[in-house]
Amino acid sequence: MPGTSPDGLIDRRRLKRRLGLWRALAVVAVLAAGLLAVDSEGDLLGRPYVARVWVTGFISDDSDRNEAIRKLAEDDQVRAVIVRIDSPGGAVGGGEGLYRALGALAEKKPTVAVIDSLGTSAAYMAALAGERIFVRDSSVTGSIGVIMQSADITGLLERLGVKPEAIKSAPLKGTPSPLEPLTPAARDAAEAVVRDLYEQFVDMVALRRQMDRSRALELADGRVFTGRQARDLGLVDESGGEPAARAWLEKVKNVSKKVRAIDVHPGDSSSWAGSALGMLGKALFSERLRVDAPMSVWHPGRGAGD
Repeated sequence: MPGTSPDGLIDRRRLKRRLGLWRALAVVAVLAAGLLAVDSEGDLLGRPYVARVWVTGFISDDSDRNEAIRKLAEDDQVRAVIVRIDSPGGAVGGGEGLYRALGALAEKKPTVAVIDSLGTSAAYMAALAGERIFVRDSSVTGSIGVIMQSADITGLLERLGVKPEAIKSAPLKGTPSPLEPLTPAARDAAEAVVRDLYEQFVDMVALRRQMDRSRALELADGRVFTGRQARDLGLVDESGGEPAARAWLEKVKNVSKKVRAIDVHPGDSSSWAGSALGMLGKALFSERLRVDAPMSVWHPGRGAGD
């Protein structure tokens, strides 16, 4: 620039660099403050919110999930909880664990369940913990029951020239097993376990839906129901999905529909950095599901009681 000394040009460039640096630092500070303002449940600046807890896929026992639900009960900013369910069920122990975690939450916060497309077996068990169950007319729910499955492949192994051997501490250890025929004693033992788990499930239905146990038994034959059928039978309360749930919370629990809802995925990483790492891990590594326990899960295409 004419009339400007070399020293003046150098000073001007230094000033521009410093200004650029401070601007960059200011942007970083604002972003950091925004991230810090978001708590583990995604709440912004401590304002009240409705926690929308998602229960999807196969339900297994999950201590991280149960702990995340417990923390919601202690969060003063949580005005209510909506449990959004889209699951065929899962392990009986997983369903019971989720049911009890949500039940403890419901003692401290208004808690309702909303069944989306699917909420059967252990997923319906979890929904029972809510003060009220909402569905769509086309939702599929029910399938109240327990299943334990095995297969006898000894005939196939014999044709292949393979003879399995097992050294056991007692005849019923490790039964049922696909590597040996199911004896009458083993069948009786397995049926006793399934029957007891089933009775516990029926007791939950009778208690939470406030119906005679004999009526609960009639409905607990393994069949599924549409949301409309389940409502007419007393297994759920109301159609309309989440909008109906919000209307009920406003009318009965004084939780305004204007209070924003924040998604909570129990068991997921609670921080933004943890979520990013979790997504990276899922992209790099396959996830396997292993089940070796009695299940309460709906199998499309199977008859009731299968």
